[in-house]
Amino acid sequence: MFESLSDRLNKIFDELKRHGKLTEEDVDKAMREVKLALLEADVSYGVVRSFTDRVKERAIGAEVAKSLNPAQQVIKIVDEELIKTLGTAEPLNLRGEKPHVVMMVGLQGSGKTTAAAKLAKILRNRGERVMLVAADIYRPAAIKQLQTIGTKVDVPVFTLPGAKPVQISKEAYSAAQKGGYSVVILDTAGRSQLDDALMDELKGIQAAVPVKEILLVVDSMIGQEALNIAKGFKAAVPVSGLVFTKIDGDARGGAAISIREVTGIPIKFLGTGEGLDALEIFDPVRVSNRILGMGDILGLIEKAQAAYNAEESAQDAEKMLSGRFTLDDFAKQLKQIKKLGPLGQVLGMMPGQFGAVAKQVDPHEAENQLKVVESIIGSMTKAERRDPGILNASRRRRIAAGCGKEVQDVNRLMKQFRDIQSLMKQLQKPGARGNINKLFG
Repeated sequence: MFESLSDRLNKIFDELKRHGKLTEEDVDKAMREVKLALLEADVSYGVVRSFTDRVKERAIGAEVAKSLNPAQQVIKIVDEELIKTLGTAEPLNLRGEKPHVVMMVGLQGSGKTTAAAKLAKILRNRGERVMLVAADIYRPAAIKQLQTIGTKVDVPVFTLPGAKPVQISKEAYSAAQKGGYSVVILDTAGRSQLDDALMDELKGIQAAVPVKEILLVVDSMIGQEALNIAKGFKAAVPVSGLVFTKIDGDARGGAAISIREVTGIPIKFLGTGEGLDALEIFDPVRVSNRILGMGDILGLIEKAQAAYNAEESAQDAEKMLSGRFTLDDFAKQLKQIKKLGPLGQVLGMMPGQFGAVAKQVDPHEAENQLKVVESIIGSMTKAERRDPGILNASRRRRIAAGCGKEVQDVNRLMKQFRDIQSLMKQLQKPGARGNINKLFG
């Protein structure tokens, strides 16, 4: 979502780095460019002006003048002020008497139902006993949709055919109390626009059950309109947090930057893809790092931890570093990589030079290449996967025919595999791993 803004800001910072010493004129010019970049990214004008004024005041002050690397100091200031604008991370309020009620609200098409299921999965994985409640009785197939994805995330869905949303919510809360559930997530109805009927219904639910959190689900693709939607809902019900969906799309991202400062509502979750694992807890530091091209190595680690078995990963790492790993191990690693999510998104989380290289990679082409590799390995016998050294010309022709590829594709894969084996052996040499760390600078 922030790719265009990140590219613009990094060009500005690259220009600053060319100056050994920064003058007030250099800072003024850079701030004009930053202002344009933020406005083009749909950040509201008031937030842009406040942000650039704060950065400029600090950038022409003593903390930059006395710095050994003025340009990096300006980037540090931009990072700190961007984090301040994004606001502090605020966790869900799950304190006090159970069950805790979380009400999901938003307009139609915002991704509210899917976000409810994703949140349910996160909470279930934390050890909470979660119940989803189908309180949207108006949208065709809304209840069926929630039941389907509820099954996928292994969370029960409460329904009450023929009842109104307020009654459904009351009965669900009572059932949750009796059933020992700790969290109840209400998937309420949306509308195509803000209207009194929608707000009256939400107020009725809030009066009927003790709602702890009201999460407003907003489609990040709608840009500045997100601010108006947030203001409208906040005027009717005490919205306690925002869930931005579809941030993996090509939205410009400005609303996410300015919404906290304009509305005072904290962002609590970001929907990063269509998968039911693709909901992450909002962290302003990590979002700022992504915008400024610093990557999100913590987010990448979290994804890896969720996808990998720790004991197996340690064994696989030992095999790879010793150069003893086979094509079976290689195929296994490819499957683990796919579990991390869309390849372009994963590569974009890499810091330093890796992040820069990632932007040059066509994620669709990379995904296709992974499929080619998997199909070639899948056409091999167990003996061939365990000992690629036996792959003579006739075996390679058979493998290529079996997966519908060319012999050159098989040869290319085997060369890549040998190169990886060689690289892993090189890493065993003293001092070799230190050179890799430089790539993250």
